[in-house]
Amino acid sequence: MKSSLIGAAALAVAGSTAQAGGIERSPQSAMILYETGNLLQFSLAYIEPELTGENVSPPFPPQTLGTLTDSIVLPTFALKFDLSERLALAFRYEKPFGADVTYEDGNVPFGGTVAQAHTQSLTALMRYRFNENFSVFGGLRMQQAGGNIDLRGAAYGPLSGYSVDLDDAVGHGYVLGAAYEIPDIALRVALTYNSAISHDMKSHETGPLVDPDGPGPLPPMPLLNGVSTTEVKTPESWNLEFQTGIAPDTLLFGSVLYVKHTQFRVDAERFVAVAQEGLIDLDDTTTYTLGLGRRFNDRVSGAVSVIYEAPGDKLLSPLSPTIGFTQLRLSGSYAVNDKVTLSGGLGHIWLGDGQPQTGDTARADFTDNTAWALGLQLSYRF
Repeated sequence: MKSSLIGAAALAVAGSTAQAGGIERSPQSAMILYETGNLLQFSLAYIEPELTGENVSPPFPPQTLGTLTDSIVLPTFALKFDLSERLALAFRYEKPFGADVTYEDGNVPFGGTVAQAHTQSLTALMRYRFNENFSVFGGLRMQQAGGNIDLRGAAYGPLSGYSVDLDDAVGHGYVLGAAYEIPDIALRVALTYNSAISHDMKSHETGPLVDPDGPGPLPPMPLLNGVSTTEVKTPESWNLEFQTGIAPDTLLFGSVLYVKHTQFRVDAERFVAVAQEGLIDLDDTTTYTLGLGRRFNDRVSGAVSVIYEAPGDKLLSPLSPTIGFTQLRLSGSYAVNDKVTLSGGLGHIWLGDGQPQTGDTARADFTDNTAWALGLQLSYRF
């Protein structure tokens, strides 16, 4: 199997979770360790969501919610060296998790609500081959994360007007994995574990006055105001990736990615003390990818893949208003010469329906939303 064919398949898998559930934006794959030779790689993913909904009426008047999210740009850099026949070393930079949701002003239940989260990670990886069939790999990850949340609108009742700014913090985690290969048929099955990473973020909370005893003798007090430290974890994941040749110049590939999104909590001290619950509550996700790659000649390869994430409970956090998706992705690869390969992919995503809620009551309805994803990749072998 030519590297251009495997490269097209790899791009299809790498871009498959650019609009996945929860806060995940990248599968944090370690498969660059299995590329042939020394490699420098740059990838850029662009996602354009069309996320709109409408209020659930009653209790709120009928009202269309405009686009909630901006376009997303995700760069990835990777560098891989063969240290010997058995040892390989790689470094990878990416933005694996994030959120960017803004409800336009004027919307009654959620107008002015904002949730923004950003991460960036640098991972050092090493692979050791016992023989041509078995290998293990692992590494260390350094990750920076931060964000802010503003709750606005009638759906939040007396908590409307609350804000928390989470200062950037750095955490550390690890990667472990193993792979089985049969090179003659381009077979590889690899399992990767990415640990959760804990961040201790300095948190600045502000909010409206809260009357602790209702219309009683105690006056309203600034119970939501304070500075504290909030532990926020980016979730752990398991990623099972496979590929195999099924005919000359034809590759079957896929993956099963499980992300424990329930580990991602934002339990800011003053908010929890008043509301008796945290700000974020997400479901775990499992994403399936299946694709077929084909080498047409010595320079050109292509792949088609389908990615699916099952929908869960439609009652969701307003800060993550859809769940589940289906994506159809086409990708191609062109070997300019023995050193340079250009790859690209285009995906259309059908997002799952969701109903943002507060107090276990639906406040809005998001249906029939879609997104486009574009991926570009430049690989240089040296």
